Amino acid sequence: MRDVATIANLLTPGDWLHGELFGKRVVFVTGSLDGLLAARVAAELMTLDADSAEPIDVYLDSPEGALEAAFVLIDTLDLLRAPSRTHALGEVGGAVVGILAAGRERTAAPHARIRLVEPSTQIKGSTDHLVAHLEQQKLLLERFRERLARATGRTTSQILDDLRQGSYLDAREALEYGLIDGITTTRQGMKA
Repeated sequence: MRDVATIANLLTPGDWLHGELFGKRVVFVTGSLDGLLAARVAAELMTLDADSAEPIDVYLDSPEGALEAAFVLIDTLDLLRAPSRTHALGEVGGAVVGILAAGRERTAAPHARIRLVEPSTQIKGSTDHLVAHLEQQKLLLERFRERLARATGRTTSQILDDLRQGSYLDAREALEYGLIDGITTTRQGMKA
């Protein structure tokens, strides 16, 4: 049987760091959110939830993502028994804003930027496939706007207007808007 030091030497620095953070119940969503990333993060969240009812911290630095992938994580956060704390770092935009809003406790770092914009989609296929996909996308967008409206206390028409404008919010503006509950100003507010 191998000892911990031997196993640690087999891991890349990224694997080791990921393991350390996972052990502290910290999950990161970085880069463009696609189905593969959403599946990995959902599996991590469900694993942590099965392990303990202690809070799980989800750090977001993702300027864009597929709406379908975002709903995988939104639904996963809703199903967790463990409290979820979502934190905006860097830029959070498009569909990923819905993940930020889905946390039970939501914060942003002082220099985080939240980009309110309708999630984009790219599709290809036959005409019938495109029409069916567009109809599905319309339904998902309506659910997305409803979810943001519930999280922020705004109407869906206000959310629609704000998403169409495509504006950026800093942490203070995101707090005023209702997307977050607080601004992280000390290490105390961040789990490490």
